[in-house]
Amino acid sequence: MPYAQIGPIAVHLPERVETNAQLQSEHPDWDLTVIGEKTGIMQRYIAAPGETAADLAVQASEKLFAEHGIDRSSIDFIMLCTQTPDYPLPTTACLIQQRLGLSPTCGAIDYNLGCSGFVYGLAMADGLIQSGVARRILLLTAETYSKYIDADDRSLRTIFGDAAAATLVQANDEKTLWGFQFGSDGSGADTLLVADGGARLPQDAHKPRHRKRWKSRLYMDGPSLINFTVGAVPKLIEEIVQQNDLTTDDIDLFLLHQATFKMLEQLRISMGVDEARLPIRLRDVGNTVSATLPLLIDDLRRDGTLCKDDTNVLVGFGVGWSWAGCLWKDTFGRVGR
Repeated sequence: MPYAQIGPIAVHLPERVETNAQLQSEHPDWDLTVIGEKTGIMQRYIAAPGETAADLAVQASEKLFAEHGIDRSSIDFIMLCTQTPDYPLPTTACLIQQRLGLSPTCGAIDYNLGCSGFVYGLAMADGLIQSGVARRILLLTAETYSKYIDADDRSLRTIFGDAAAATLVQANDEKTLWGFQFGSDGSGADTLLVADGGARLPQDAHKPRHRKRWKSRLYMDGPSLINFTVGAVPKLIEEIVQQNDLTTDDIDLFLLHQATFKMLEQLRISMGVDEARLPIRLRDVGNTVSATLPLLIDDLRRDGTLCKDDTNVLVGFGVGWSWAGCLWKDTFGRVGR
């Protein structure tokens, strides 16, 4: 039986770079030194006014095909995770299929899941591959949260960046992804939301949990999200390792959604993990929502941190509330430490 394998990854970032120094010049009353220390973010990439998540995803896909010699006719399924689609309908993945010139026999689906979306996508891809429905899946994670953020919003503009990652998930005889577990709690919907643009009438829509301080369409209650994360993620990881006859000491790297430095540091401390085993790589790109994990994997592959024999944990968490995790061995990693 074939299993899903995380193959090559290509990343595409918009041309515009927005640094903390630029924000400080634009907003002299913002304390970017303190903000940078808390978020761990010094710059972000911002999509152009007419540039969408689909545009970024197409660029990442073309880069993936070109750099890794992938025959586009071999792609038999597209999965696009985004919370900033081109339209409510049609399905953005179908538009991407046409733009990339993929086979009309290729399946295409959008799913809206945000920060846990990459792990969910891996699980769904694994199911398609194990069932024999697909062998080569183009898993796209693309976000342009900047479209939802007001220029004067100090809390969000300093965190979120735009990006896309194209990940080839392909059939492999070796089981390299296993132990998937998921969680959801809709009671947290009011802590990170865009309440307009859907079919729900404004008077019936979810309201922000606390006072909405900024004009942004996107609302975020940071303290509530941190409390949720610190409660859910360590428990999820503990359940994954225990159910697979492991302990946290058996885990080489804890690869977590790159939310903010403060959140990841609190998780690291609560789990008793040293800094080397929980990499934080968001300084130059910010929180790119569903794209953070493939960006992290690509970065760790490039600097030789990932090893073939390592047992790692992948965890996504956030908007929804939603969380998901699994165990992973990187067959593309280097041999030995």
